[in-house]
Amino acid sequence: MTAQRGAPVTLGITGASGAPYAVRVLRALNDTGTAVRLIVSTYGWRLLAEETGIDGVAALQTATGDWSRVDLYDALDRGATPASGSAPSAGMVICPCSMGTLASIAAGTSRNLVERAADVALKERRPLILVPRETPLSLVHLENMVRLTRAGAVVMPAAPGFYHRPKSIDDLVDFVAARVLDHLGIEHSVGRRWKSGEGQGTGDRGQGTGDRGQGTAGNGGAR
Repeated sequence: MTAQRGAPVTLGITGASGAPYAVRVLRALNDTGTAVRLIVSTYGWRLLAEETGIDGVAALQTATGDWSRVDLYDALDRGATPASGSAPSAGMVICPCSMGTLASIAAGTSRNLVERAADVALKERRPLILVPRETPLSLVHLENMVRLTRAGAVVMPAAPGFYHRPKSIDDLVDFVAARVLDHLGIEHSVGRRWKSGEGQGTGDRGQGTGDRGQGTAGNGGAR
């Protein structure tokens, strides 16, 4: 089974630093009219308060727009709707994803609803996007990420690019949020997309290369 078009996206928020990313992703999902199943762990709420001043549900609603298509679940209720593979789903993103949460998903222990919902996404072959924000990474972290990647998850570290010349923290946050939405297959207008080289296809490989750095910024493998 794969992602079901028009079904809700499950968003988990856990206790890794990066609360602004979570707020931006939720706001973008609301802006696009996407149905959301929202699960915030205990430490996710603490993180929201410490990093963004969002100290409860009402404040999160104010910061993220229209909640008419948002269902909020208790993170300790492992029997709630997101825990079942029979519930239609367009996929799941955990943003930010703590290393403890990532490790639990890798081990399949499902200690709470966030982890159980992620386990369901994997077993149902639905998109699962994990957004860790940790540095440096230990061998344990890396091995857990490899294991999850092999199981079908997308590990997307909160590592914004700079080739779009960001002018604010919001620009950096938008970069990561946009990549999350892209991998969920949701059309959006968050951030700027890289474009370079259009109109230079003359067949002359040397043309348009006077600036050796131009046109390579969007390629993380450019030398």
